Amino acid sequence: MSEAGAETVAARFSELYGAEPHGVWAAPGRVNLIGEHTDYNDGFVMPFALPHTAVAAVSRREDGVLRLHSADVEGGVSELRVDDLAPESDKNWTAYPAGVVWALREAGHAVTGADIHLSSAVPSGAGLSSSAALEVVVALALNDLFALGLRGWQLARLCQRAENVYVGAPVGIMDQTASACCEEGHALFLDTRDLSQKQIPFDLAAEGMRLLVVDTQVKHSHSEGEYGKRRAGCEKGAALLGVNALRDIAYDDLDAALARLGDDEEVRRLVRHVVTEDQRVERVVSLLESGGDTRAIGPILVEGHASLRDDFRISCPELDLVVDTALASGALGARMTGGGFGGSAIVLAEEGDVDAITKAVTEAFAAAGFTTPRVFEAVPSAGARRVC
Repeated sequence: MSEAGAETVAARFSELYGAEPHGVWAAPGRVNLIGEHTDYNDGFVMPFALPHTAVAAVSRREDGVLRLHSADVEGGVSELRVDDLAPESDKNWTAYPAGVVWALREAGHAVTGADIHLSSAVPSGAGLSSSAALEVVVALALNDLFALGLRGWQLARLCQRAENVYVGAPVGIMDQTASACCEEGHALFLDTRDLSQKQIPFDLAAEGMRLLVVDTQVKHSHSEGEYGKRRAGCEKGAALLGVNALRDIAYDDLDAALARLGDDEEVRRLVRHVVTEDQRVERVVSLLESGGDTRAIGPILVEGHASLRDDFRISCPELDLVVDTALASGALGARMTGGGFGGSAIVLAEEGDVDAITKAVTEAFAAAGFTTPRVFEAVPSAGARRVC
């Protein structure tokens, strides 16, 4: 969100609460270049931050009151007491910021209340981590206002706990870490086991390419059952194989591991996806770090989509149509991104092919009777920061 957008959020805060905010913060959504459903398996991921952000104007309170308002949801200010916050007690949007306050307090941080007004440009339900952006922007604001001294990865951990326990969605650590820690012009190579990070330069424009996000407009929710079923299946596979997490299965040992799983075909598929996906992340990192032709990552993206579609089984007709149409129209690579069951796909393309690919995908959706997709360029952007 632009500086002018931040000023609008601050002005609305003043209208709602009768005083200027103590500050304004922003946290981005993210696109995951490669590494899907590996984060809760202690594996590797490679997201980068979008220019689309959630913005929060926030003031500190000392009286135990938490007041929340969103420009994106109908209704007035919600007022809660921080002492009354309890996991899974709230099924509304307010669970995300309230969950962050709960997680901070449960971790021993003396957060005594706040007035918060939020506005987000991150598309909701599009697989671009709109919920993580809301959590991280609130966490960063409270970290600053209460002088908690927490680092980005620590805030990400607390935000993940807020979503896992308070909201009740079994998400991994990637989304919150991407929002909190990404750097402009880079993708973040993250080891979700030890949270070690490496910023990988990722400047497609310099090589004459673009990465498009195609939001299918098919909404999904991480708190619905299918995501949880996949996670439980992965945990079952790890238990059957006698490892702490599927990350511990080496790619070269995959066939032997699958043989040990016998005829449990569902678990075999899940294990195969996670192990091969971790290897795909490592291949992409190697290609980008070697300084070779970034176009070579295109086929790896296509491999990833096939694995998500056929092994993890979380694609949908709209996502498959984006990928198939884009590739038929000259894209270098394409795959679904995010949790699945809707949301967005990414398309790697030569700069000169962007218009033709966008037109082909839009026309294919119209011919199939699908809702018109939203297409925009994904530019690696900065992570969470104080705006003013």
